[in-house]
Amino acid sequence: MTDDTQDLNEQDLGTSPSRINDPRIRHEVSRAMAWVGVVGVTVLAVWIARPLLVIFGAMVFAAMIDGGARLLGRALSIPRPWRVAIVLAGTVAFLVWLGYFAGSTISQEAAQFPAIVERQLNELFDWARDQGFQIEQTQLQNYLGNIGSGISTVTKALGGILGGATTVLLILVIGVYVAVDPLLYERGVAWMLPREHRGRFYDTAAKMGQTMRRLMAGRLLGMVVEAIFTYVMLAWVAPLVGIGAVPMAALLAILTGLLAFVPNLGAIISGALMILVGFSGGAEMGIYTIFVYFFVQNFDGYIVIPMIAKKTVDLAPALVLAFQLIMGILFGILGLFLADPLLAMIKVALERRAEQVDQDKLAKEATNGA
Repeated sequence: MTDDTQDLNEQDLGTSPSRINDPRIRHEVSRAMAWVGVVGVTVLAVWIARPLLVIFGAMVFAAMIDGGARLLGRALSIPRPWRVAIVLAGTVAFLVWLGYFAGSTISQEAAQFPAIVERQLNELFDWARDQGFQIEQTQLQNYLGNIGSGISTVTKALGGILGGATTVLLILVIGVYVAVDPLLYERGVAWMLPREHRGRFYDTAAKMGQTMRRLMAGRLLGMVVEAIFTYVMLAWVAPLVGIGAVPMAALLAILTGLLAFVPNLGAIISGALMILVGFSGGAEMGIYTIFVYFFVQNFDGYIVIPMIAKKTVDLAPALVLAFQLIMGILFGILGLFLADPLLAMIKVALERRAEQVDQDKLAKEATNGA
């Protein structure tokens, strides 16, 4: 055996058949593997997006409970589980009272509400036809059918994992567990991260928690303010100006307060319902309900929301509306309700990341200068 043959055999034995010696090919292969990883992570995120959204909904609920427990902690020096229990008991008591009030006071109004809305819509389309708009009955039925189909498609997403009731139950149970001892789960997530990144995670998680608590407190405050002002304007102020009490004032106030949880879209829906019911009592009452709608929304938009935004995340209305539409299409009602908190958390994470990059850059420049 010659020396050349021996060297060739040693090279063949010492080199793996799958080894790529060309650095350019290795670079392209690494880029391809990175893209494969990105696609795989994206597919996985889409596949588990709905369970993740349910978990995020539980985090939102836990933030609301946590905010109430922290508020009680300023007045009561008792263990955290007891404060959480008091907040939950108060929430259940309020829901029971609301159900009793709704069942005994506005049940008949709620039964008449769809008929009034349908009658007002028919009158609106009749007026449009009188003005020269070509609206046929078949076209109207098709439009209503498409709207109903879209609504049914959206409401199907409320089911989440195993159905609407199961989704709500999961959000409540997980939220209560997290609210009782949030540090336990925070440490559990931190332990899965490299040691050098845990400090940044704790800082970001603390900022996110603070922002979420304030955001939810502001949302609840806005809901209460809109419901109270709507009821006062429709039931008490309207008779004083000679118009008479607006029908279904309590029901409209409750709907306005509940829909205020969804910014932008909720106000549009509640305002449309209020105006339709108002015109059922005549033109003057309809015009008055338009005034009430703009008064309540402007009060909330120019006084309540700016006061809240100074202590939370100031989100652009157009950005919030666009994100709501995207989340509503992808995940239905659940995504629509959680779009605003999710967008706020994304903004906080990006801001913290930008701050960290700036700090690292300044530290590097200081090191180089020294």
